Amino acid sequence: MAMEMVCLDLEGVLVPEVWVNVAETTGIEALRLTTREVADYDELMRHRLRILETHGLKLADLQAVIAAMEPHPGAVECLGWLERHFQVVVLSDTFYDFAAPLMVKLGFPTLFCHELEVADDGRVTGYRLRLDNQKQVAVEAFQRLNLPVFAAGDSYNDTAMLLAADLGVLFRPPQKVAQEFPQLPVTQSFDQLTAIFQEASSRRLPAFEG
Repeated sequence: MAMEMVCLDLEGVLVPEVWVNVAETTGIEALRLTTREVADYDELMRHRLRILETHGLKLADLQAVIAAMEPHPGAVECLGWLERHFQVVVLSDTFYDFAAPLMVKLGFPTLFCHELEVADDGRVTGYRLRLDNQKQVAVEAFQRLNLPVFAAGDSYNDTAMLLAADLGVLFRPPQKVAQEFPQLPVTQSFDQLTAIFQEASSRRLPAFEG
């Protein structure tokens, strides 16, 4: 009975969308767009960078919003259950500059994400990807290590990862994403998510009690 791997998206699965919270805090509605609506990540990030420059928002302004955010109810308990029964990694298109306070609140799970380019005065001037399509590439690398991979995400930028996984699951996705990828099962709660992973596991796992 092989140990299995679980790969999770961060925003939308474990924590709320960072940019939506920034939009709500600053009143800049154009920052509400996320990978739930825009499939092209580079297009989305260039849009965000233009808005930050226009409004004079700096990294510290974004970090102040993120520091006040909390994980989704039940996320910490779900992550703890998963870590007791699987090898778990969070695969995210966020940035280490953003994620640090959220990782503290989640208990420091392993995180693979990207980096921002920040000027000396704190302006966000660009971003550096770990590598293109890192979520799918990571899943395929784990599979080459003979690890069955289960994965969960909610957005367009998760779908390549979910399709590559041995089991890919949409978690509270927008209706449009669910309709475009009908081959992916949809879950709406941590109870449902852990149950589908439990059923797919080759091992006898106790039920999640969130």
